[in-house]
Amino acid sequence: MKTFGTIISDARKASGISQRELAAKIKKDDGTTISAQYLNDVEHDRRNPPSEHIIAQMAELLELSNDLLCAAANTLPDDLRKLALKNPDKFEEAMRAFRKSAK
Repeated sequence: MKTFGTIISDARKASGISQRELAAKIKKDDGTTISAQYLNDVEHDRRNPPSEHIIAQMAELLELSNDLLCAAANTLPDDLRKLALKNPDKFEEAMRAFRKSAK
């Protein structure tokens, strides 16, 4: 499986967008944009994957699955985390069904 950074890099290049252009479109929680250097570090796996807030923007801008990016980042999307905490039995049942169907 590709790393989070490789997935982002490949999708960005396929879209014909520079790191600087993509970074200028991605907003942190405080409303400021991420830097091109930060994006470069993420793409080269020199940084841990970003927050789910930033992952969601990357997914949208690069037309990628947010769920796939979260999996590559070793995290759960916020909506699934909330559902898992609210309905742990159903979440476990869903995970078992997913594992079974993925084999």
